[in-house]
Amino acid sequence: MPASQPFVVIAEFRVKPGSLDAFLALAHDDARHSVADEPGCRAFDVAVSESDPQAVVFYEVYDDRAAFDAHLETPHLARFRAGFPALIEAERPVRFLARTVSGAEAG
Repeated sequence: MPASQPFVVIAEFRVKPGSLDAFLALAHDDARHSVADEPGCRAFDVAVSESDPQAVVFYEVYDDRAAFDAHLETPHLARFRAGFPALIEAERPVRFLARTVSGAEAG
């Protein structure tokens, strides 16, 4: 994969009933710090399904795999990893993709 292609990470969670606010607090902390503190993190969106509010998806974009690997060593991810298991029913396998064009570039 060429270095110029952004590295995309999709993570999906099924949150326990009554735990969404606590889960989102952890997720938003991780997302905010990822974008603010990691030069290689281009975007980190946290989305909740309109039809199933217990379904949460992370859409993360990094400069490359090395930038994502650096994310794995951060204190904010460690906080998220320490707190989220008690708040979820399930976690789908993380998916890794190479973004070929952004919405801003599509014409």
